[in-house]
Amino acid sequence: MCYGAIEAGGTKFVCAVADEDLKIIKKVQIPTTSPQETFKQIFSFFDAYDLKAIGIGSFGPIGTNPNQDHYGYILTTPKKGWTNFDFLGTLKKRYDIPVVWTTDVNAAAYGELLMGAAQGKTSCLYLTVGTGIGGGVIMDGQIFQGIASPEMGHIYVKRHPQDEYEGTCPYHHDCLEGLAAGPSLEARAGIKGQDLPIDHPVWDIQAYYIAQALMTYTLTLSPEVIVLGGGVMNQDHLLRKIRQEFTTQMAGYVETPDVEEYIVRWGLPNKSGIIGSLLLAQTIS
Repeated sequence: MCYGAIEAGGTKFVCAVADEDLKIIKKVQIPTTSPQETFKQIFSFFDAYDLKAIGIGSFGPIGTNPNQDHYGYILTTPKKGWTNFDFLGTLKKRYDIPVVWTTDVNAAAYGELLMGAAQGKTSCLYLTVGTGIGGGVIMDGQIFQGIASPEMGHIYVKRHPQDEYEGTCPYHHDCLEGLAAGPSLEARAGIKGQDLPIDHPVWDIQAYYIAQALMTYTLTLSPEVIVLGGGVMNQDHLLRKIRQEFTTQMAGYVETPDVEEYIVRWGLPNKSGIIGSLLLAQTIS
């Protein structure tokens, strides 16, 4: 019997099966098109295996409260065709097995805690900075969530004094995601993030917003470590700037570990979510 995992993203789905030791047997990528077409390919992949349990980390917002009618649904996503889609119900009609349902960033945080950059800790915060911004939190070894899944990319931040950009978020415009996700870099500079020179002033603006958010998360949640992932974070100079800005903005108000040990890059690049989903499947089998 195998463990199954789905990392559901707005661009692609990653599906995997692993053995009892969580060694991945096979993994595929499926383009995120319509729910019907995407699930046709999901079923085609998993039908070949005797599944024991499935762990799912999905793009959101999603319904995570089992006491609410929209539990298991993808909610107000800008991804066409997926709003109010019963993801969990569709899957469970096909496979009558235990399923863990959570956000993609929660799954990634869980993966980083057990097998990545936060190993040895009981709490961590994982923040992905890419096309969007999202965060997941683990407290006492368990995924943290309340009446809904936290949407940490949509907090408001104080504007950089030299930034007049209106923001990309279709809901809030100048929230953290609107001002600091990947598309904001290209919108300000006219150059894709991976092609921006390291001395471009937009990086200082980016670091200012991300560091400000990390300070807010630290003051409210006090995680043992903050793990940064996502495509935008594949920049050594940006990580240095974020650490410097965090230290400046925190101004010694609360004590944290050394900033180079407190704010770290992901230990499972591009694999945190799928590994975390497999680990979650293992917890309920």
